[in-house]
Amino acid sequence: MTQKHHSAQQRRWSPPLIGQRIVKTTVAVFLCLLFYYLRGYRGQDMPSEAAITAIVCMQPYVRDTRDYALNRFAGSLIGAAWGLLFLLLVLMFPSLAGNMLVLYAVMALGVLASLYTSVVVRKPDTASLAAIVFICVVISFPDISDPLRQAADRMLGILVGTVAAIAVNIFRLPRSKNRDCVFFVRMKDLAPDRFSQIPSAAQFRLNYLYQDGAKICLMSEHAPAFFAAQMSDAMLNMPLIVMDGAAIYDPRENEYLSVETLGERPATRLRASLDSFGVSYFLYVVRGGKTCVFHRGEMREQEALIYNRMRRSPYRSYLDGENYAPDEIVYFKIIDSEEQTEALRRRLQGLLHSSHLRAVVRPEAGAAGISALYIYSAKATMRQAETRLMQQLREQDPSLRSVEVFLRADYRSEYDAMSLLHTLGNQYEPLRLFRRQR
Repeated sequence: MTQKHHSAQQRRWSPPLIGQRIVKTTVAVFLCLLFYYLRGYRGQDMPSEAAITAIVCMQPYVRDTRDYALNRFAGSLIGAAWGLLFLLLVLMFPSLAGNMLVLYAVMALGVLASLYTSVVVRKPDTASLAAIVFICVVISFPDISDPLRQAADRMLGILVGTVAAIAVNIFRLPRSKNRDCVFFVRMKDLAPDRFSQIPSAAQFRLNYLYQDGAKICLMSEHAPAFFAAQMSDAMLNMPLIVMDGAAIYDPRENEYLSVETLGERPATRLRASLDSFGVSYFLYVVRGGKTCVFHRGEMREQEALIYNRMRRSPYRSYLDGENYAPDEIVYFKIIDSEEQTEALRRRLQGLLHSSHLRAVVRPEAGAAGISALYIYSAKATMRQAETRLMQQLREQDPSLRSVEVFLRADYRSEYDAMSLLHTLGNQYEPLRLFRRQR
């Protein structure tokens, strides 16, 4: 059993933190219930529309709550208006209520009218809500003695819930922003693999932090091209650490700020060994600020599977021939079965140690049973890249300090990405009451 699998079994489940949205929703519901309590309502007589509206309208950000609340109010107004019209119509023409099938047919037409009106006034997102409010208003007929009050009470509940949700979401406890922190986040904590986009909610939250001025450096085991696929709408404001720490890349200027190559002598020795073993491999080279990929040897089935998938990307160049210098090589990549890549790593162990190189074996996403052996300079690590980047940033602002925000376990679902960004947000913008003094 590997150390990674052993440590995974030792992890204990821990309950998730109670988020700010949960707390705000709870407070908003309490305010709705308190409002009706003060008006004399008790027990089963307590109206539920306000509390339900507060729950539905509470969104992560004030802008979303406001927009959602306005849409909900518009839908509620449409449904309540048609509900009132229905009740008045039935009271004016008692014969309609004499036949329940006819009455239910008219109710169904009221649902149609509510849905269609929402489309006509260009509020299609509120259509289902309008129909629901209509049904809530009319469903108790014929036990309704005052139709106008019935409709008004429904609208009052919607209004109370809407106001409560907006008011609670607008209220903010005193916070201070740690603008002197550079937060380091691993891409593998935001997405399941390099071919997957980060969840839209996580990207929205990340962009919110970027726009607010948070300094967030994303770190990836892979080349910069994957950021374009994983985060197409990201508003990156910091350099990226890529290639497992072998390079620092500035996406705003589309250039490498630093690259840790293998070195001419180690690269030449490694090439000679792989050639003597009859092993084919990819060479990743940085030239003129661009990532170039060369292949040496006969393309095997396992390599072709990955190659045909990755070569479609417009963000990297796959080249033929060997028009590169040994000192330009950033890393070697060998693709084979899990057993073969692990065996090759052990076979190269002596050479790697004497040449100051390091090797990492990773499973290939979307290719069961296939792994890749990556060989870097021993100096090419995430930690050393983090140190190099901080040195560059401190030339402009000596007060900057680094903060690592990582998941404790492997990424499993969208919840993990949101939980990590929630933790990052709390560290970037902590409550003043609990901020540690440095």
